[in-house]
Amino acid sequence: MSDSTERPLPRAGVSARAEHERRRAKDEAATRAAWGKLGGIAVALTPERSSTRVWATGAIGEEVVGAKLDAIASDQIRVLHDRRIPKSRANIDHIVVTPGGVWVIDTKRYVDKRIEKRVEGGLFSPRVEKLWVGGDNTKLVAGMTKQVALVEAAVPGVPVKGVLCFVEGDWAWFADPFTVSDVLVLWPKKLVQLLTKEPSVGVDVAAVHDALATTFRSS
Repeated sequence: MSDSTERPLPRAGVSARAEHERRRAKDEAATRAAWGKLGGIAVALTPERSSTRVWATGAIGEEVVGAKLDAIASDQIRVLHDRRIPKSRANIDHIVVTPGGVWVIDTKRYVDKRIEKRVEGGLFSPRVEKLWVGGDNTKLVAGMTKQVALVEAAVPGVPVKGVLCFVEGDWAWFADPFTVSDVLVLWPKKLVQLLTKEPSVGVDVAAVHDALATTFRSS
């Protein structure tokens, strides 16, 4: 029998939803203070700031991917959502542990933005790989690389893969997943396919899952 006092498992997108609500309340309070008695009308007529709306957009992406990951979760595919990075306000969207290793997944929702890899330089200059999502977004790769390093430190010797998963992006016909600086870039359906077909290298799924859950607490 389950313990009725057991805390519910963290859901995907909770932190982003909470941050959106916090920012929206702060924006509305500032508007009401500026307009006094007309504050209610001003709030109704004032568009949500893009810097606030982006958190709701991100939450939707995390929820979509989280639902797909939860649908394949089992004893051999353990899933963690919305995990805090120690000594930081940042979080990791999803961590998946399989017999083949650990997948660190950052979800992005850039609606209808073309997602592609571009390579600059070469013959007479350094070859540079860039992630293009309606513009140069290679900074996303750098952020994922840092997350991977933190997870590797928590479970030494276990293979760790960094993934950027784009929800509702625009992909070329017959597009394949690609890597930029060893970070895998793909979409939700392909992510699920790769996770369920990953070959085993003998990872102790339960032990690694528990170690990561202890290091990266729920947000």
